Amino acid sequence: MDNWRGKWALITGASAGIGWAFAEQLAAGGTHLVLTARRKSRLDDLAAKLSSLHQVKVESFAADLGQPGAPDAIFAYVQGKGIAVELLVNNAGFGAQGEFRQMGLARQLEMVQVNVNAVLHLTHLFLPPMIERRSGGILIVASTAGFQGVPYIATYAATKGFDLLFAEGLAEEVRKYGVRVCALCPGSTATEFHQVAKQTVSGSRIKESAEKVARVGLEALASGKSYVISGLHNYISTHSQRLVPRRIVNRMAGKIFAPKQN
Repeated sequence: MDNWRGKWALITGASAGIGWAFAEQLAAGGTHLVLTARRKSRLDDLAAKLSSLHQVKVESFAADLGQPGAPDAIFAYVQGKGIAVELLVNNAGFGAQGEFRQMGLARQLEMVQVNVNAVLHLTHLFLPPMIERRSGGILIVASTAGFQGVPYIATYAATKGFDLLFAEGLAEEVRKYGVRVCALCPGSTATEFHQVAKQTVSGSRIKESAEKVARVGLEALASGKSYVISGLHNYISTHSQRLVPRRIVNRMAGKIFAPKQN
């Protein structure tokens, strides 16, 4: 965490789960923070806790990344404070489980807005100053679901496939400017995600802690990796799929993620 000591990091989706863990670990390493999420009261509580415990500066800004104008509002807030963001953590995201035809269109379009559009938008805003300074890092939280199509969470998996490929491509593009980009691909994690997604199954009985996942992501970014899969079990199961025809992988995933019938 010493890579960002005395510098500023912006974390989206910081009010819970992996985002909260990112904030705690970076603050413990002496990083100043800008925290953003929808739930202002939780952001304010976390900001007060971290600034008192670690003597770092912490700003909180409530924003709903489901709204197209939110990235611009976040950037304007940071610019108004005169903060140079050295680390952007695109963590905010959500999923939904069920048959595509039965899930509301508005909810799925909101998922694309948060998981894809907001990631692209924020990265486009904060990357140019990093290139000018010839230093910076962008961590994008993708998922092991982004390595293949997944029936019953098809839209979510597709958004995470975008995040993974976007991060890998951008990482090579900006490496020459001294900027690092990495996609963090967790598997099943002990957070609020499954409740929000209304998932009856999580795809794996092995759940990692949010703290473990956050640490893996930050360490991978610091070491210059363009992507990382958190957990040996997740790594083996994800890459072993390359040995199997894609249609079979998708069929197996469909059996795992099919909603339970009442």
